[in-house]
Amino acid sequence: MKQIVLLGSTGSIGDSTLDIVAKFPDQFSILGLAARHSDGKLEEQIRAFRPKFVALADTAAAQRLRSRVNDPAVHVLDGPDGVTEVASLAESDLVISAIVGGAGLVPTMAAIRAGRRVALANKEPMVMAGQLMQEEARSQGVPIFPVDSEHSAIFQSLVGHRREDVRRIILTASGGPFWDSTKEEIETATPEQALKHPNWDMGAKITVDSATLMNKGLEVIEARWLFDCPPAQLDVVVHRESIIHSLVEYRDGSVIAQLGLPDMRTPISYAMDYPRRVPLDPPSLDLWKFGKLTFYEPDPVRFPCLRLAYEALALGGTCPAILNAANEVAVDAFLHRGLPFGRIANVIERTVQCADVRPLTSLEDALEADRWAREKASEFTLKVS
Repeated sequence: MKQIVLLGSTGSIGDSTLDIVAKFPDQFSILGLAARHSDGKLEEQIRAFRPKFVALADTAAAQRLRSRVNDPAVHVLDGPDGVTEVASLAESDLVISAIVGGAGLVPTMAAIRAGRRVALANKEPMVMAGQLMQEEARSQGVPIFPVDSEHSAIFQSLVGHRREDVRRIILTASGGPFWDSTKEEIETATPEQALKHPNWDMGAKITVDSATLMNKGLEVIEARWLFDCPPAQLDVVVHRESIIHSLVEYRDGSVIAQLGLPDMRTPISYAMDYPRRVPLDPPSLDLWKFGKLTFYEPDPVRFPCLRLAYEALALGGTCPAILNAANEVAVDAFLHRGLPFGRIANVIERTVQCADVRPLTSLEDALEADRWAREKASEFTLKVS
């Protein structure tokens, strides 16, 4: 039986992961759970899955949880150090990293340094410090399994093939809720409109990122490090139906793709039990019901965030960490109605333009770039609002 540590257990990836564990109790058990501050939901998960260790980054929430659980068999840790401790548990067979945003960087790296196998569901750590994470993973001799549907599709399309035969990696994007909207309509979009994703049920931050196409930009940066792929070989195509999850083109002209109905349990379970496949028994993909699959070139005028991500990847060093932090600040401001949707890209671009981009030599470099960018992006957000 595989013992799982789940970081970010109270989010949408956490829900899907725990659904798999509940369906296959003879194959998986929960050793540890960690979240930021949702102590009520974490309490429900503790009672359902009986982990030995749990952690909440919010110390006040952890104290509330301790008083309610009051079980000596469950060790409740608190603060960022507590989350990192759970991520590093020596008994774990797999750490699923699903903490949203840059907050997932330190515990994910801690898991790798502890020699734990990692399934990466949050793209931000690889965006912020992908080179460092891969170097550490190689040093420890542990794999990093991709959980994003697009990166899982690429991973599956690479299995059995030589990396030197790859000509191009093509990530698919749904286009989000505003693909058919005019630039003027996008500029004034509300949080309610941005959160209505046409195909996927995701958390608020990633759903807004999908609406701006920044999610795809971050995925491009992540793919560069996950698959050791030069940026020039990474392309994006808008595929509205979200049936083809990504493609790999080889130098003989062959294109291998992974298809399936939108269901995050598929890539999660593949990472959980690789190379075996868990019998989830989802509905079959009946292509004739769709009639046609459509593809479009990304529009850099209406969706400038994708361009910004490519530019940050080209600059390298700490620039992707700066881009990511500025995006998190801008998206949070938008969700709290402190920034118009159409100004998200502007805040990100202004932050990057005034940044002192430096080489990325340590985790501290990434964390300092993240700290600076959050402060600077907050200033720009206030000026816009």
